[in-house]
Parts: sequence; structure tokens; C-alpha cells
Amino acid sequence: MRDRKRIEALLSDDAELARRTDDVEAYFDLAREGEAVEPEIEREIKSLNEFAEAMEARTLLSSETDGLNAIVTVHPGAGGTESQDWAEMLMRMYLRWAEQQGFKTEMNDYQDGEEAGIKSATFTITGEYAFGQLSGETGVHRLVRISPFDQAKRRHTSFASVFVSPEIDDSIEIDIKPDDIRIDTYRSGGKGGQHVNTTDSAVRITHIPTNIVVQCQNERSQHKNKEKAMKMLRSRLYEYELEKKRQISKKLEDSKLDINFGSQIRSYVLQPYRIAKDHRTKVEVGDVDKVLDGYLEPFIRGYLLMRRNGGVPAGVDDKDDLE
Repeated sequence: MRDRKRIEALLSDDAELARRTDDVEAYFDLAREGEAVEPEIEREIKSLNEFAEAMEARTLLSSETDGLNAIVTVHPGAGGTESQDWAEMLMRMYLRWAEQQGFKTEMNDYQDGEEAGIKSATFTITGEYAFGQLSGETGVHRLVRISPFDQAKRRHTSFASVFVSPEIDDSIEIDIKPDDIRIDTYRSGGKGGQHVNTTDSAVRITHIPTNIVVQCQNERSQHKNKEKAMKMLRSRLYEYELEKKRQISKKLEDSKLDINFGSQIRSYVLQPYRIAKDHRTKVEVGDVDKVLDGYLEPFIRGYLLMRRNGGVPAGVDDKDDLE
């Protein structure tokens, strides 16, 4: 059924591309006959260009895990309330992107910040090629703005890390030995009132050999939380093993940065000027508010093109040109 849905989508895209091309040709025919259709031609060509770029991006999604759902984890960096607020802005950005794509989202773990923002959040985005499109978002994201929490209205720099892993379904075997995991239960947090759980239903699972920790507190049932946490652990272990293989084969792109603060992959500048810039692909978008509202297509396409080119951004002939 998944393959059938994918093939039907490809056929639909092909038909839509043909229709839009015919529309542009029809407007040109009207223009040759003397009709004033320049605004319509400009609008249709812009729409056709955006559609063609989106199709191109999808053709770049050929990895084994690209077609899977995505599990996204967001953590604030050092900086207290500032970074926690920035982490919540990032979480909203990805949720808005998923909504615009028609994807479903489910919150797996959410911890409020002390004054504002979040301490951490993990959520699943369910949709065709969700992981493939978001795979380039893993890394450190940097925000520069006038702080809303600073009475002196000074400019602050905040960091938050994003980790994206594929949701592994039952068709992929991940062997987890019972002796290798530690399961802890604790009481779920909440906003108060009815939402505060009175039993230890939240589950935290630690994979001892790799020290990978996942947790889930979204469900009221401890059994359901454990089931979801195990699914998250399988996904994280799969990505962990893939990363080890990449390291051994030395096929990681030279431009890929470690997830530690100070080695950001993208900057979002709100002050003194306004721009969102990806430091790996060199893609820039001037409307940073639109980006923070979920407009990630230029960054997704830029990363996929760079991945296809072996780590060289599109439009750059040689890695030495990046200096």
C-alpha cells in the first residue's frame, strides 16, 4: 500500500506538471494574439518554478530511510530562559512545516521551561518522506535577537539543538537485548488540574551500551508509554548504527558539523538585520519570519542537492571554493 501510494503520487505530480506547462503555453499563445496577460504569465511561471523545484527535491530522496516518518527532538542550549524560548520557537517551526505539508504530528515527550519555552520536546511527524526532508535539520540552530526577557533590550544569541531520526517500523530488525536496557518509571508532569497524572505512568528507557535515553509521558497508560518509548529507542539505535557505518566508511560530508554549541548549521538573525542562513549549503532567505512559520523548502532542497553532490553546495564547483 505504501508503494502504491508513492507511485500514485508520482503519476499525479507528472500530470500536474504537464497541466501547468500547458497553462503557461496557453498564456503565451494569448499574448501573441495581443492579449494583455503579462501578470498571469508571471504568476504561472513562478508557480511552475516552485512546483518543479519541489519535484526535484523529491527525486533526491533515494536513501533507504528517506521515505520513513521522522522523530524530532529539540533541546535548548546554555542560556536558561532565552534558549528555552528559542527551543520552543524551533519546535513550533517544525510543527507548522508539518501542518503545511499535510503531515500528522504526535507529541511524545514535552517538558515546560521554568519561566518560558521548553526544556525538551520529542515529537513524531508522520508523512511521505518526512525523515528524508528533515534529515538535514540535525544540528545546532542559532538565534540572534533583541531579548524579550531583557529589560535593557540588549541583543542576545541563543542556541538549541535538533536531532532527527527515522521512525523504524516492524519490517526492519533492531535487536535490543533485555539486559542492555534500564526502564525507569516516574510521574508525568503537566499543566495542573486534571492533566496531572497520579500514577507513575511516564517511562524512561536507557540503552546502557550506547547511553541513549528516550522517554515518553504522553499516554496515561504506562504500557502505551513503554511501547512508544521502545519504538523511539529502536529508531535512535538504527540511526546510531547508520552513523557508525558512515564514520567507518568515511563518507560523511566534510561540511557536516558535530552537534555541539558553537558549531551551528543555521543562523536566524532578527537584529540588527533579518535573514536566515544555512552555513553548510549557503542558502539564505530574507523573510526570516516566514521561515520561523514553517517555510523550510529552500533549506531542505539545498541540503538534498548538497548531499547528492558529495557535500558540495549547489552552485559551488569545488570544496576549496567554500573557504
